[in-house]
Amino acid sequence: MADCQHDARIEHLLRELAPQVLGAVARRFRDFSSAEDAVQEAMIAAFTQWPQQGVPDNPRGWLIQVACRRMADHVRGEIARRERETAVAAEVEALLPTLEIEADMDPNDTLVLLFMCCHPALTPSSAIALTLRAVGGLTTAEIANAFLVPEATMAQRISRAKQTIKASGVPFRLPSPPQRSELLPQILHVLYLIFSEGYASSIGSHLQRLDLAREAIRLTRNIKTLMPDNPEIAGLLALMLLTDARRAARTGPHEELIPLDKQDRTLWDGAEISEGIELLTAALSRGSVGLYQLQAAIAAVHDEAEKVEDTDWPQIMALYELLNRVSPSPMVTLNHAIAAAMVHGPAKGLDLLRALDSDPRIAGHYRLDAVRAHLFEKIGDREAAVNHYRIAATRTTSIPERNYLMTQAARLAGD
Repeated sequence: MADCQHDARIEHLLRELAPQVLGAVARRFRDFSSAEDAVQEAMIAAFTQWPQQGVPDNPRGWLIQVACRRMADHVRGEIARRERETAVAAEVEALLPTLEIEADMDPNDTLVLLFMCCHPALTPSSAIALTLRAVGGLTTAEIANAFLVPEATMAQRISRAKQTIKASGVPFRLPSPPQRSELLPQILHVLYLIFSEGYASSIGSHLQRLDLAREAIRLTRNIKTLMPDNPEIAGLLALMLLTDARRAARTGPHEELIPLDKQDRTLWDGAEISEGIELLTAALSRGSVGLYQLQAAIAAVHDEAEKVEDTDWPQIMALYELLNRVSPSPMVTLNHAIAAAMVHGPAKGLDLLRALDSDPRIAGHYRLDAVRAHLFEKIGDREAAVNHYRIAATRTTSIPERNYLMTQAARLAGD
């Protein structure tokens, strides 16, 4: 058990360091695709060696040094293939790291990497996928889940994106202020997806991945520092904080899922709620209401209710109606149906869900069946509720969510 915990700590550390190391290596060698391969090799070496030899005093420097050696080997091979052996010594020496690894570190490396992955040469979907892979540390399967596409399709998309970045020759530096504004919508969407995957992991045995959620919040704070007057950045940061504030109450002692209406609200983080509401209030005062500000406003209504029965569902329903006009999506429709059910009764919610049955983006998604099961239970149709809970359980790739859904089905079926 101790060895497993030690390996888990090392894995967590490597996830945290991966984008920083990739940013540093990509900046030095100006070859994103090869740098990513080298960093992956360094990560494998660390995961193999550190459990036996111990974590080095400077783990980030260790990873950078190993990755740079891999890159140097790559440079040697490239130069040899081009029959320029005479240039090997000088070129490799120029690229190899100095002993003072930390002196060469740039605190903006991860941020620059974020902007680079959202290069204009990429389509928005490819830019988001590449950033989730390089900066967020998500696996291809996790990104595919986030986009609701097959894993093989996502693997091809990421591979093409890396090749496009390499061919474009994009410099490794922060873009100009006008370029930042142009890239901002994609970057905010990337950060939103990274946070969402950290707060509610779409795959595997853990409901939450704190490292991803924290990285998304950290990067969003950095973006806000670069562009302090943008209300949507403030809205996204507020949304993250107001959502993350509930994290400690979302799971039980065995990491079982606890739904919002059953959570112990005394466990919610009051400091994060206060900061989120302050950010949201300032953003809304600017007069421009966008996607993330509206979602943050919904989260704030939930967080401000001391008891579940105090929740202002009419206000939440109205906010979802506005959100559906600003940024329509099947998930917005789904959540609006939940709010409508709380205001007008479960039959109204079930009626609104029918519109999603013909939408291929969500028709087979577990959340549609899970919500339908909940509303059938509320209306008193136990058989239909059990059926949809079981269908939802077969469709989710999150083990805690699957366990929760099967537990609900068993409870109603009397198993």
